[in-house]
Amino acid sequence: MSFLARYARSGPGLAGAALLAVLALSALMAPLLFPGDPLRIAGPAMSAPFADPAFPFGTDRLGRDVLAGLFHGARASLAVGLAAALAALAIGLTVGTLAGFAGGVVDEALMRVADAFQIVPGFLLALAFVSTLGASMPTVVLAIALAAWAEPARLVRAEVLRIRESDYVASARVLGMHPLEIAFREILPNALPPVMAFAAIIVAGAILTEAALSFLGLSDPNIVTWGTMIAEGRNVLRAAPFLSVFPGLALMIAVLGVYLASEGINDALRPRDGGGR
Repeated sequence: MSFLARYARSGPGLAGAALLAVLALSALMAPLLFPGDPLRIAGPAMSAPFADPAFPFGTDRLGRDVLAGLFHGARASLAVGLAAALAALAIGLTVGTLAGFAGGVVDEALMRVADAFQIVPGFLLALAFVSTLGASMPTVVLAIALAAWAEPARLVRAEVLRIRESDYVASARVLGMHPLEIAFREILPNALPPVMAFAAIIVAGAILTEAALSFLGLSDPNIVTWGTMIAEGRNVLRAAPFLSVFPGLALMIAVLGVYLASEGINDALRPRDGGGR
C-alpha cells in the first residue's frame, strides 16, 4: 500500500489535511476576496461582529476589517511556517548527513555545534536574532530556522549511522562513487521518513514563534499577522474581546491542523503487522 493510501486511512491525518486545505485556500483567496491593503481603514472603528454585513467579523480600533486581516494573516503565518521549516530541514539534513557519513572529528564538531544551538531555548534565540538584525519577514524565517535545525540534524545523523554500513552503500563505494554522492544520493533519501513527521512539528512551532514575535512587535509592520492582531486586541480586551479571540482561534486551527497532519504522517509511516500491500 502506498504512502498516500495509508495516509488516507488515517482519521486525524484527513482532518488535519482538511483544516490545512481551508487555511491554504483562505491564503490564496485573500487578494481576491479582500483586494488592497488589509491595514487600510475600511469602515467605522470598533464595529461589532455580525452587526454590519460589510464587516462580518467587525472592525478594530482604527476601522480595519478583521476578516480581511484574518485572511491576509493566513498568508503570512503559512508562508513563514513553511519557509522556516524548509530552511531548518535544509540545514539539518545537510549537517546530519555529513556528520553521520563522515564520522570521527567531523561528526564530533558538527554535533557540538548542534548542542550549542540546542542549549538556548528556540524562542529566545529567535528573539535575540530578530532584535539584533531588525524585524522583517526574511529575518524572522531565518531566526526560526536557526532555532529549529538541530533536532532534524540529529534524527538524520542517527539514520545515516544505521544505513551507511548497508550492502548497497558498500556497492556504491566499490563502483567508485564520490563520497558526497553516496551520502546525499544513496543514503539521505532512505533516512528521510523519520524526519517527515518531525517537519510538521517544525511548521507548527514556526507558526507559533512567528505569532509570538509579532505579538511583541518584532515583525514587519507593513504585513498583517495573527500575532499583531492579537496584540492589537489586548488593548481593548474587555470592550472588544473578539479582536483577540478571532485571530487566536485562527492560530489554534492552524497549529491543530499541522499537528493532526503529523499524526497522519506517523500513521502512514508506521509499519502495520499483518497488513497487505
